[in-house]
Order: sequence, then C-alpha cells, then structure tokens
Amino acid sequence: MCLLAVLFFAPSAFAQFNAARGQSAPMESVEREYRDKDGTVSRRIVEQKPQADAHGNPHSPKYDLAVDGAFEGQTVAVLQLYVDSAFDFSLPRAALAEKGFSVYRWIKEPPSPEELEKQLAKACQLWVISDSSRKLNEGHLKVIKKFFDSGRGVYIWGDNEPYYADANYVAEALLGVTMSGNLPGQQVVSVQEQSGKKGFMLNHDITTGLEFLYEGVTIATIAPNPHLTPLIHGSADNLVAAIYDRDGKRAVLDGAFTRLYVSWDTAGSGRYVKNAASWLVNYERFGDKVVGAKVANEKVSVKTSDKRLR
Repeated sequence: MCLLAVLFFAPSAFAQFNAARGQSAPMESVEREYRDKDGTVSRRIVEQKPQADAHGNPHSPKYDLAVDGAFEGQTVAVLQLYVDSAFDFSLPRAALAEKGFSVYRWIKEPPSPEELEKQLAKACQLWVISDSSRKLNEGHLKVIKKFFDSGRGVYIWGDNEPYYADANYVAEALLGVTMSGNLPGQQVVSVQEQSGKKGFMLNHDITTGLEFLYEGVTIATIAPNPHLTPLIHGSADNLVAAIYDRDGKRAVLDGAFTRLYVSWDTAGSGRYVKNAASWLVNYERFGDKVVGAKVANEKVSVKTSDKRLR
C-alpha cells in the first residue's frame, strides 16, 4: 500500500511540468498485441517515438516543458526596443498564453526607471529585446539588476551587429559577457553531437521536446564565459544562446531575436519560447507562488488522495 502511494504521488510533485520534462527526444509507451507461433495472443508495452510535426519535433503539447495553464497569473514584462512592422510580438504572446503567461510590453522606448520598477513588481521575468543604439540608462540598469538579484528571470535578446546595444549593456552588468558580429543563419539545427559545434544542448528543460530548432536569420556570437552554459550553437558553430543558472538566479542571453517573428513555423520556435519562459519563472526558487491556481489545486487534490491511501 505504501508503494502504491509513492507511485501515485510522485508524478504530481511537479504537476506544472509534463512527464517529458528535460527530454529532447521523448518516447511514449504504447500497448501492442502480439501473436506467438502457437497462436497465443499477448499484449506488451513498447516504447516508440511520438507523432511528430512537419519538422520532426514531437507534435503534442504534452511534450512541452510545462502543462498548459501552468503559470496562469504570471506576467512576462517585455522591453521591445527594436521595432519592425512585422514584429508585433503576437506570435510569442500567443505561445506564452498557452502556459498561462500574460505579456506587458513597452515598445521602442523604455519607461522611466521608476515606472519600470513599478511594473516589474508584478512580473515573474523580464525580456529585453535590443535595438541598434542604447536606450537604457543607469537607472534602468539598477532596476533590472535588482530584479535579477531577487531571483526573477531575465531573457536578454540581441541580434546581428549593431542590434545588441542594450543587450550588451545589460548582459555585461548582469553576467559579465557581451555578443558581437554578424553571421548568416536561416538554418535548422538539431541536438548537438560535439561540444562547441552546431546544435543545441540535449535534455535541458528549455530543450524539452526539441529535436530541431530554427537558428534565426542573421546572428550575433556570444563571447565565451565560464559562468554561462552554452545552450545553442548556430550552423556556423558560433555560440548563439547561453544560460545562467547560479545562486538561485536565472538568465538567457541570445544573439538571434529574429526567431521571435521570422520563419516562426520553420522548426521549434513556439515550443522554445514556451519552455524558456517556463524555466525562467524559476519554480525551484519560488515554488507554488508562481504556479497557476488550477494546477496548484490539482496538486492539493492529489496530496489529499495520497493521505487517504495511507
């Protein structure tokens, strides 16, 4: 009876995450019927690759990092300093909404540091999308650093030269690193087979359910840094994205913000965005405070059932 209780409770401990969490190429269990030579029919559970989309990634949302609605009530604040008529943030917004995130966005110009701090008090993470010239000042940087030091996630997006002015300003202050350059992209990369070569990290939370990923149009390269873990190397073997995960603080630095609106349907962009936000919410630090009420109630319900079993 105790064993049954453990098996029943274990999957619910992190009910906001799917069972495929941390698996880039998850498998699914299916029951199949077999007939032996003597005519005996038996049924066996076998592992197989799940149905894939047109680009080879598992199709179902159950292969995202988080369940739908997991972070209902949480807000992603976006400083979109780069403006393009084709970049209205509608695609990432819709993807984030699936996991329960709302989006609060400033466009082209940042608010005052005071207003930024006021709005960040309501946010679980901040995304900074850089323009070609710096628009943030020391006051903004102080607010962002305080936010980051509190454990809230920060995603810093740059792109090809010169579209990393504020990305470098923020990244250097928070992470001690910058990006540079302008390399052609427009390729789909897969799971990395050799360190330092093209591809993305296998079996990280952010790469859950990803076997193929569009790298972006033209790309900046992140400088090597011992405090960052490489996440994506582009088709030119350059470091496109890296993560910071230390002392209860999380950040992503990325040199290809074109993935947010160009060739969105090419391979994996939507899942990548959802996974990144679900990781940056930093459940490991904040616990159920960042989990949506419906999912949290499901966890309570399962715990109650577990007690009854005991």
